[in-house]
Amino acid sequence: MKTILIIEDDESIHKILESILTLENYNVLNAYSGTEALMILEKNTPDLVLLDLMIPGLSGEELIKRINHLPIIVLSAKINSEDKVNCLLNGANDYITKPFDKEELLARIKVQLRLAPESNNLEYKELNLLPDNHTLLINESKVNLTKTEYAILKQLLINTKEVVTKSRLLDLISIDTEDCNEDSLRVHISNLRHKIRKYTEIDYIESVWGIGFKIKE
Repeated sequence: MKTILIIEDDESIHKILESILTLENYNVLNAYSGTEALMILEKNTPDLVLLDLMIPGLSGEELIKRINHLPIIVLSAKINSEDKVNCLLNGANDYITKPFDKEELLARIKVQLRLAPESNNLEYKELNLLPDNHTLLINESKVNLTKTEYAILKQLLINTKEVVTKSRLLDLISIDTEDCNEDSLRVHISNLRHKIRKYTEIDYIESVWGIGFKIKE
């Protein structure tokens, strides 16, 4: 399910947008100011942003400069061509003027989601696992993992909502590493925890006694 962040301070418009997107099976994140949007983006990576320009706190124009790594559709009452050009040149992907047509909005969203490059990164709060080079980033700090540590963390991040039993975890990581057994698994988990704790105070890997492991919520 794709996630869309709505940044809009007008409650009535915000509710309309949320209703439209929810009915189309999008997951919705809500921000009513530029400052709130930045706080949400620190912990979440939506697939697309719907952005009003005239919002309290940090302006929409300033937000575009900060979040142009994501597809952004500006949804604004500003109809001046200069405003449109500036937004597009500064990183926005599309610009729709209010009042908007529902079907046109949905079509433009689908186009941007289709054009957006697929990311294989696994992200959870401060953790960002990059499969392309088997690198873990914690708040931009690079953490070197062994092949087995990487395989373990990968499976835990894929299954963040559940406890992964020891036997299932061993099965899942056997594709990437064949030398791990239940005894050595505990050692790899311990080493992985130690490496992560060097860069954050949070112990992200929880042991569920007698069952397995999970990512801390």
